[in-house]
Formats: sequence, C-alpha cells, structure tokens
Amino acid sequence: QVQLVESGGGLVQAGGSLKLSCAASGRSIFSINAMGWYRQAPGKQRELVAAITSGGRINYADSVKGRFTISRDNVKNTVYLQMNSLKPEDTAVYYCNARGASWNFYDDWGQGTQVTVSS
Repeated sequence: QVQLVESGGGLVQAGGSLKLSCAASGRSIFSINAMGWYRQAPGKQRELVAAITSGGRINYADSVKGRFTISRDNVKNTVYLQMNSLKPEDTAVYYCNARGASWNFYDDWGQGTQVTVSS
C-alpha cells in the first residue's frame, strides 16, 4: 500500500498559480505504474487531471493542457502539479492517486486538498 499526502491547496484569484505536492511513502514512486492527480468539484464526478507513468509518459485532461504541468522528484518521492492561469472552473478537491500494474494491482488515494479559484 502507498500512503499519499497532498499539500499546497488554497484560495487564489483567477489567473493565479498554485503548486500541489503529493508525498508518497511505502513505495518508491519510480516503481509505481502510474501516479495521477484527480479532482472532484461539488456535484460532479471525480475526473483525471494529469498522470505520469513509471516510464515517464504524461497525459493531461484537455481542460488543463497548456496550463498544468505534472512532474515528479524520485529523490523526494514526491509528485507535483503546477497549476497556472487558474480559472474558477478549476475549483475542486484535488486528489493524488497511485496505481499499480495489472499483475500487482493497487489503487491508493490521498485525503485531498482544496483548491478554490475566485473570479
């Protein structure tokens, strides 16, 4: 099992920036098949924001392409989400996720961090 602790959320004005961190323990992130950031706004389903695989492949939701950047620091065992040009519609609770490969599957979540973007 992977323990995940998110931080960095807060209140920001539209157009501003925030950087979220996800500190992992219990497993080295370079060995985790995929790590991702998801978000859930009130009344909406949880959605993928960005993900990075152990091989370095990255994908983003269309709504955040060009504004958000996912990265990882294997030494600090931490995954980051740099969020620029924030919009009110980015307001949500952001969750970090660690998912194993099919032959060693696990699906672990952090507690979430609130991001609020004011207009």
